[in-house]
Amino acid sequence: MGELILIRHGETEWSRSGQHTSYTDLPLTGLGERQARALVPLLADREIGLTLVSPYLRALRTAELAGLPAPRETPDLREWDYGAYEGVTTVDIRRTRPDWNLWTDGVAPGPEEHPGESPAEVGARADRILVEVAAAASHLGGADIALVAHSHFLRVLTARYLRLTPASGELFQLATGAVSRLGTEHGKPVVTALNMALPERLFNAIG
Repeated sequence: MGELILIRHGETEWSRSGQHTSYTDLPLTGLGERQARALVPLLADREIGLTLVSPYLRALRTAELAGLPAPRETPDLREWDYGAYEGVTTVDIRRTRPDWNLWTDGVAPGPEEHPGESPAEVGARADRILVEVAAAASHLGGADIALVAHSHFLRVLTARYLRLTPASGELFQLATGAVSRLGTEHGKPVVTALNMALPERLFNAIG
């Protein structure tokens, strides 16, 4: 297979303010749309045989503006369910839980329809995506597979791809509108690129 291309959606109002955003379906900001369009030259030399995208608007719009072919909505690519911490910043959470760490502690229970997820539950979803990707790759030759999703989920997926625990996702930073790539070296999984994005000063040239 080719490489697995991970794309975090462009900026939203809550990603700008640092509020945890999972099921709240926010649109991209103006900057977020420019970030998404800036992906076009970053992906121009890639042969993408399959695009899987989170069902949330911010990811769907990013895939559209990036010009990715025939994106397929994939519910398992949704962001970590933050439960009671939806819309809350890490700073605010640590006012009452000063040692809180999402990667090891998970979240406080939320409403019935969004109870929150543990690191292990998010890791299980990432594993399902990796199984789906491996099956699809067998029919794509050397073409790449693009995943358009969210920061914390893609960080867990990166950890699981590297055969690490879900909590190891804290080691990988993913900015809004950034591209990372996962591949192999001598038959072993590796990160071939991490957190790439065009400088903001070049966005005006893209529109």
